[in-house]
Amino acid sequence: MNISDACIVMNERVISKAFAKINLTLDVLGKRADGYHDIETVMQSVSLFDLVIIDKTAAKGIRITTNIRSLPCNEKNIAYKAAALFFEETGAPGGVKMLFHKNIPIGAGLAGGSADGAAVLVSMNRLFGNPLSDERLLELGARIGADVPFCIRCGAAVARGIGEKLSPAPHMPGIPLLIVKPKISISTAEMYEALDDVIITKRPDTGRMLEALRSAAAENVAAELCNVMEPPACEKYPVIGEIKKKMLSCGALGAAMTGSGSAVFGIFASKRSADAAVSHFSGDFKNIYSVTTI
Repeated sequence: MNISDACIVMNERVISKAFAKINLTLDVLGKRADGYHDIETVMQSVSLFDLVIIDKTAAKGIRITTNIRSLPCNEKNIAYKAAALFFEETGAPGGVKMLFHKNIPIGAGLAGGSADGAAVLVSMNRLFGNPLSDERLLELGARIGADVPFCIRCGAAVARGIGEKLSPAPHMPGIPLLIVKPKISISTAEMYEALDDVIITKRPDTGRMLEALRSAAAENVAAELCNVMEPPACEKYPVIGEIKKKMLSCGALGAAMTGSGSAVFGIFASKRSADAAVSHFSGDFKNIYSVTTI
């Protein structure tokens, strides 16, 4: 699957879905000389998405509007950076007006910003007559965010390096999930800093997770969930561990924090059981999503 499959082109407008991701596994292998960290992670797209509408404008410039007041609509926004990079790379005429209806919560480890940046690159490429190859779009995506190339491709993949080196993973769509995000938002830099000060005692096994995905059995995938950032995150923010514990008590086959947090997801045997678990969280949490892998 490619995010291009979720684009609808209508004359001077493109409407696209920008899909969130979860990390089925996440291992941090070490800190690099450039200050970044090498990782190995199995990532999976989910059906939670932001809606992105982009219109061509005769006048040059990039204008952004969004339903989230706190979200910057300037050069600090990864979607703005994506549009600016596209114009720089292609020399396309005119400008764009972009509307983002955000559903993916911010600071959750769900790659909402990266998904929006990916949608902008792919949508603008469609809008302006596909001047860039798929490979070039991936290269440009890596320049604005490590998760952007994955968000362009969607589906399932193993990501290495800082997250930009992708290799295919077995695709298992339709796994029911419940995602719960607490009020706290965690920056990726904060969690990497915390991880540098702890000894990692349990690491994921990428090979076993890939075998679990090949088996097409949700319980096998659930058994291999592992995120090395989860223990320090739970120590600093106990609510993350509390959500995970409740998720399991509500019937989840397995649960884990995604990315650098703060969202926790649980894998369920059926969509009905995932939907039934929503009521156990709705009194305490606002951001609750019953979704599936795609």
